[in-house]
Amino acid sequence: MKKVAFYTLGCKLNFSETSSIGRMFEQKGYQKVDFSNAADIYIINTCSVTENADKKCKKVVREALKISPEAYVAIIGCYAQLKPKEISEIPGVDAVLGAAEKFQLIDLLDGFMKKEKPQVFASEIAEANTFNHAHSIHDRTRTFLKVQDGCDYSCTFCTIPLARGNSRSDSVENVMNGAREIAQTDVKEIVLTGVNIGDFGIQHGDRTERFTDLVKALDGVEGIERFRISSIEPNLLKDEIIEYVSKSKRFVPHFHVPLQSGSNKILKQMRRRYQRELYVDRVSKIKSLMPHCCIGVDVIVGFPGETDEDFLETYNFLNELDVSYLHVFTYSERANTKAIDMPGVVPHKVRNERSKMLRNLSEKKRRKFYEENLGTTKTVLFEDDVEEGMMHGFTENYIRVTAKYDPLLINELKSVSLKKINAKGTVEVEEIEAAFVAH
Repeated sequence: MKKVAFYTLGCKLNFSETSSIGRMFEQKGYQKVDFSNAADIYIINTCSVTENADKKCKKVVREALKISPEAYVAIIGCYAQLKPKEISEIPGVDAVLGAAEKFQLIDLLDGFMKKEKPQVFASEIAEANTFNHAHSIHDRTRTFLKVQDGCDYSCTFCTIPLARGNSRSDSVENVMNGAREIAQTDVKEIVLTGVNIGDFGIQHGDRTERFTDLVKALDGVEGIERFRISSIEPNLLKDEIIEYVSKSKRFVPHFHVPLQSGSNKILKQMRRRYQRELYVDRVSKIKSLMPHCCIGVDVIVGFPGETDEDFLETYNFLNELDVSYLHVFTYSERANTKAIDMPGVVPHKVRNERSKMLRNLSEKKRRKFYEENLGTTKTVLFEDDVEEGMMHGFTENYIRVTAKYDPLLINELKSVSLKKINAKGTVEVEEIEAAFVAH
């Protein structure tokens, strides 16, 4: 029985796909092992969004071959689609598979026998036009369920349409069946993932359903306690969705809404499909219906043409906005994007300084949000995440809490009172239903 190990770089969508590909291997009789164990085959799922994709890929390949020098190494994922030739030249790489081929790798690589030259299977991105179901399982307490793939937007900084193709979705019925299947495994929370999930509903090039249809249907699925929306564009986060989530049985009060810049000038140069005024409106709508809702924000610093004034406009905009945390991305040049040719390149030192300022602001925002929730009663899903005798979990509105380790609480939903923020920035809790107190 050949052993196979996996390594995933990047987003929740990549994790869901890696997990599904892993199950395909197990169904074919391969033994899945941890990456740190000696394996016969290593599958590395790459990302093109984070910086230094090539360096990270090379490093993971080197680590795999340190553990198992004769192993077969295959590279899949977004970076594999964008740079197949470059990746095939990394020492030790045996195969590279693009977006249209990654779910067929067991058939295409036929026994994983090394050849004289690396095999490259990476067709044009237009060939990536089918939707492949994926979800993670047994990896975490929460499951990532892929509902949509690809993107029809053309933001000037982004390579995802080049790496994943056009927007396409599963059907509502298939997603519900997937959720019911996940419910049988005792998973309590499903995170809906995709590239642009608010655009859900396109099948075979035609829009047949809407994201709102999916949310309403999933709310009736028995056996799953929580659904969480991973990320949704502000122009696609309609009033109907916000209003439905505010009354939902299972959808939690947590939205992650990409902003990218608080300057309308920069938003226009990025080719975003909204201006900052719409973002303010979306935040106001959410908070009016769900005052304790968690709102996360993606923001990019150092985009070409971003002056000190533009950055301060973004900083002040976010500082005044009632949001809970920021995901800060330092702009990095990407081949084949419009932004790479734009004037006004921001020096790397300045990009890093701006990034640090926004990360500090994020910490303040998160702490303020946590403080506003102290003294309230929330429901925590405890995870298998234990450090120094303490376990962790998240409330429905995404507050990270800590409690004294109790194996019976793992993967259980417990009603707790949020007591205080500790030195590590997590919230200590007291369980309502039983007598234990976390110290």
